[in-house]
Amino acid sequence: MAAPCYLGWDFSTQQLKVIAIDEQLRVIYEDNVHFDKDLPEFKTQGGAYIHSDRLTVTSPVLMWVKALDMILEKMKSSGFNFSQVRALSGAGQQHGSVYWKKGSIQILKNASSELPLHQSLKTCFSVSNSPIWMDSSTASQCSALEKAVGGAQRLASITGSRAYERFTGNQIAKIYSQNPEVYMQTERISLVSSFAASLFLGAYAPIDYSDGSGMNLLQIWEKVWSTSCLDACAPGLEEKLGCPVPSHSVLGPISPYYCQRYGFSPDCKIVAFTGDNPASLAGMRLEEGDIAISLGTSDTLFLWIQEPTPALEGHILCNPVDSETYMALLCFKNGSLMRERIRNDCASGSWDEFSKALSSTVAGNNSNLGFYFDVMEITPEAVGIHRFNKDNQKVSDFPKEVEIRALIEGQFMAKRIHAEKLG
Repeated sequence: MAAPCYLGWDFSTQQLKVIAIDEQLRVIYEDNVHFDKDLPEFKTQGGAYIHSDRLTVTSPVLMWVKALDMILEKMKSSGFNFSQVRALSGAGQQHGSVYWKKGSIQILKNASSELPLHQSLKTCFSVSNSPIWMDSSTASQCSALEKAVGGAQRLASITGSRAYERFTGNQIAKIYSQNPEVYMQTERISLVSSFAASLFLGAYAPIDYSDGSGMNLLQIWEKVWSTSCLDACAPGLEEKLGCPVPSHSVLGPISPYYCQRYGFSPDCKIVAFTGDNPASLAGMRLEEGDIAISLGTSDTLFLWIQEPTPALEGHILCNPVDSETYMALLCFKNGSLMRERIRNDCASGSWDEFSKALSSTVAGNNSNLGFYFDVMEITPEAVGIHRFNKDNQKVSDFPKEVEIRALIEGQFMAKRIHAEKLG
């Protein structure tokens, strides 16, 4: 009898990744499919299409399905033993949405194991290019939603966030207003996470509380859809979303398709998938009082929180590990690219020099303070470089080592201040 193992999937923006672990949490297999490189026929850039208005950003749904076919075939040819997989789960990029055409449930349920899945599903989507988290084309839908529920703070108090352009409710509202017939042809709307789980389940997987709280539609306290938010977005929406479930729910056994085509055990369980940010909180095993900061293209701060106070900046999501608690999430656009620019300007492009300059100055920077926003920031909404000396006077420049410390201290103070506001 082969030793049991568990699969984790990550349907992210630029690639699909898989990891297999044994019962001691040791990695026994990992692989990925890079969308631009491995699926060039879809002609994506960074896994997405940026439309001519520079605001609309989408990804082709069938690319995600084909990537899954491709990675499973790679595993099969490497001799991976699928029968030892006891359960699988995963994460998807947050805020992407998938629109299943009427009748698709039958095709999904009865997919022929003779064919790769993307061939069976090619007619299943009423919207072939899914809106994703990079999209910012729904400003009018956002203001309409806030107005409908009594303002931005009221919406944040209900759903954990004020209206954001990438959030799914606003994306659905845009599709309904521009293509009502496409919306009417849609029988189910999934998030990327629940869409991925649906592929394995052979049925429509429910949206989990955690990823569902990034839609501007879920009442985060009661964990049910908000009627006023649904009504503001599109008619008959509740039926198309299904009932949300806790993020650690066991959804059912794997679809027979995978047993016949790859040799999975029919007892393999599918656990609800969630969004990539909640999955980070779970994967890093954060506990109450812990804070994690991801220093990427955009900086993300997330923390486990007991008594949140939703604000106009940042997000409160349901905690994926414990349905009774919450996670706070703050996103800052001016992250690593901003640090790299100051490194290039003040430290000849060298991180070693940058670190030395940082160490040569004292904590508090002798009361010199700077805020650095090359692009319009999310939290707070500000742009430009703003420097203040110890007398609180605005100055046009700092010595190089003062500049470096002002950047780092300014970024971290902002994170702390906004995190405190969220509770």
